[in-house]
Amino acid sequence: MILLLRALAAALSGLAQLAALPPYGLWPLAVLGPALLLAAVHGVRARRAAWLGALSGACLMVPLIRWQEVFGVDVWLVIAAAETVYFVPMAMGIALVSRLPGWPLWTAALWVAQEFCRARFPLGGFPWGKLAFSQPDTPFSGYAALGSSALVTFAVALTGAALVAAARAVHAALRGERHRGLQLALVGGLAATVLLPLGGAAALRATELEDDHTVTVAFVQGDVPNAGETNILGERMQVLRNHVEGVHELARLVREGEAARPDLVVLPENASDIDAYADPLAAELISEAAADIGVPLLFGITRYSSDGTEREIRSVVWDPETGPGDHYTKRYLVPFGEYVPFRDVFATVVTRLQQVGSDAVPGTEPGALELNGTTVAAAICFDVAFDRPLRESVDAGGQIIVVPSNNANYNFTGQSDQQLAITQLRAVEHGRPAVVASTSGISAVVDERGRVGYRSPEAEPDVHVAEVPAKSGLTPATRLGALPEAALTLLGLGAVVAALARARGPRSGVERPKQQGTPEERDTDPVPAG
Repeated sequence: MILLLRALAAALSGLAQLAALPPYGLWPLAVLGPALLLAAVHGVRARRAAWLGALSGACLMVPLIRWQEVFGVDVWLVIAAAETVYFVPMAMGIALVSRLPGWPLWTAALWVAQEFCRARFPLGGFPWGKLAFSQPDTPFSGYAALGSSALVTFAVALTGAALVAAARAVHAALRGERHRGLQLALVGGLAATVLLPLGGAAALRATELEDDHTVTVAFVQGDVPNAGETNILGERMQVLRNHVEGVHELARLVREGEAARPDLVVLPENASDIDAYADPLAAELISEAAADIGVPLLFGITRYSSDGTEREIRSVVWDPETGPGDHYTKRYLVPFGEYVPFRDVFATVVTRLQQVGSDAVPGTEPGALELNGTTVAAAICFDVAFDRPLRESVDAGGQIIVVPSNNANYNFTGQSDQQLAITQLRAVEHGRPAVVASTSGISAVVDERGRVGYRSPEAEPDVHVAEVPAKSGLTPATRLGALPEAALTLLGLGAVVAALARARGPRSGVERPKQQGTPEERDTDPVPAG
């Protein structure tokens, strides 16, 4: 019975995290994810914690990234399995550190360590489903301005662990135990569940940056054929024509007084399905649109190498008078979607990977681009899930965040909602408003507190104009970079080392009594309540 309850708690842990994330957005449930997994593995041996962690991870990851099914059920399940693996060592570590004093802190730090590894390995990482990404506009989101997504995850996980400490103290008291440690665990646990969210709200106010000037930004969502399918291409130049027509429509609205004249216009990743550097007609269409609106466009274009074997996914500053100029190249590429790693092996085994005709190559420079007196901090689509691209773009002078994106394969799957939530957290992290421009949605305007001021419908053309403040200065998170995440990761790993050292410490020489009870009970070591 005890084992069944542990398994149920582990499964509910994953489902609680799933419900906290978009498209469901029941963000308070995020604290139950760490709480339930901690309750499931608290005091058990590492081998049992391993499969409980796998159960929790699978209950989160399998449904969370079902949108990968567009590329095949096998792709979806293999990626979900790979992501689930990371919950195994984390659960084992939590079981070990639960024997140490202060285990709520070590538990929260190990959650950060799991996300640290998952965001980097293998193939550059896949950080989807972080605890922090369930908190785009909540009392916890303010921690992002102090220590990026890592500190948000730590605060959420610590709140969940504090709940477990309080619950265990109450349970011990009901069994008749009476000692000062129980009182401290109960008071400390309850206090933490109240104070941690309040601390996030205070951090949001304390890190607010000054306005430099106000900028009027427009985005164009041109839509694509076959939204929500693997193949979103129609006739040649159809995607390009959709987006330049959107710019012309925006210019018409400005001329007729129905929209304010923008200072710059953001268009999506892959707004052109043609290499406008190499195709004169494509370049002419974009130049005509820029001339019509009379301000610089940030236009999504794929630039191919001379032999067509490699490409760069760019956001290009297209001036109405001088044409293409500065650009940002996407730095984090989607494996098996934008490039095929170990192509000779994988493309032979999975033949449909041969549809990825050329491999994209990643950029290396920050995306700080000047458009009409405002420097934008650009991150293209998948980039936004990683801490580094926007941090470096803001540090290089970016005053507002822009996220050109192409989620056309994933319309109506929840993926676009998940990516928007990540962008909301990035806005808080760097204290800047964000403008998302997607080919077929969701495009949006987000303020510096993570609140969505406007969001487009999916799979429909849309244009929108908004005034946003261009910011000056840097938040602590931008200044500190990866240091908070690294420190918390080392804290968690250090606690595991301490727990192992303690377990292997000198024995007293006294013979241990024979273990009694069921196998499930024998696999559980007694631990203090707090």
